[in-house]
Amino acid sequence: MLGLCAAADPYSHSLTHNNCSIHIGHYSGQLGAQSGIQECKYQFALERWNCPESTLQLSTHNGLRSATRESSFVHAISAAGVMYTLTKNCSMGDFDNCGCDDSRIGQTGGRGWIWGGCSDNVAFGEKISKQFVDALEDGHDSRAAVNLHNNEAGRLAIKATMRRACKCHGVSGSCSIQTCWMQLADFREVGNYLKVKHAHAKKLELDKKPARAGNSADNRGAIAQAFRGIARTELIYLEDSPDYCVRNQSMGFPGTEGRECLKGGKNMSQWERKSCRRLCYECGLRVVEKRVEVVSSCNCKFHWCCTVKCDKCTQVVTRYYCEHREVGAKPQNKTKRKHRARRH
Repeated sequence: MLGLCAAADPYSHSLTHNNCSIHIGHYSGQLGAQSGIQECKYQFALERWNCPESTLQLSTHNGLRSATRESSFVHAISAAGVMYTLTKNCSMGDFDNCGCDDSRIGQTGGRGWIWGGCSDNVAFGEKISKQFVDALEDGHDSRAAVNLHNNEAGRLAIKATMRRACKCHGVSGSCSIQTCWMQLADFREVGNYLKVKHAHAKKLELDKKPARAGNSADNRGAIAQAFRGIARTELIYLEDSPDYCVRNQSMGFPGTEGRECLKGGKNMSQWERKSCRRLCYECGLRVVEKRVEVVSSCNCKFHWCCTVKCDKCTQVVTRYYCEHREVGAKPQNKTKRKHRARRH
């Protein structure tokens, strides 16, 4: 995975790894795509907007011109994904010139414990993530400012979800002293954290009065004024979300027709149980039940030594999908469409 080399450009930052010069810009882009986008798809799997590939461009000049609540999450989770993976690889020694954060080793952290172990080097991950991701924004308008803010909020989410881990020392496990270090949370926790931020994202209200022609200072002043009172950890957006029930090919939104929803199940969350209402009924669609065959591994046995052999079993399961109503059919639910983001 890390044996990746590419030609450098004026915006690249190189790390040495196994005698290979890694083009950190391209590499970091891969990291963000692999972890950030995957997490985005998980978090929005049962939402009307389900993180479609066509909307996952980061720069303002590269397709994602809208600055909606959803694009704020894309920027935040992508920046977080780049920072997270770089930090992880750094602490694991995958880069020759980077390792654990040992800046506080030996210092007293609190009563009965001192700093030790291998703290994840978030300063390194943050620096390289910022250099790469923020470099994609070469504009100076309000959209670029919003994207940069959301990038930063994503990086701060990594720090906010870090946890202190400790190891006991002492005679016979007495734990008379502990050594502790800071470690990254599971990336799913970062995704959950940012999903809550998405639900409470704030709309940035800009002065509608146009700046004088050629006066970039007026424009910068208006943007700075709008950002007052906005915390660095909050996600922000400029435009209300479109109707994600409806297919919009030009904007890359597939709509909810044909989407699968969930019904029943004792272990389902309330958000999952209401997915058919949210994706189908409230979008003017009906729910159709289909029986499909699913092939999975079964009857697995361990054989000495050391393999696991499984049979292939076919099971018929019931699944539910959103489809157009039949002509003349009455709506099953008259609830108005809601665009407000909600948690699982």
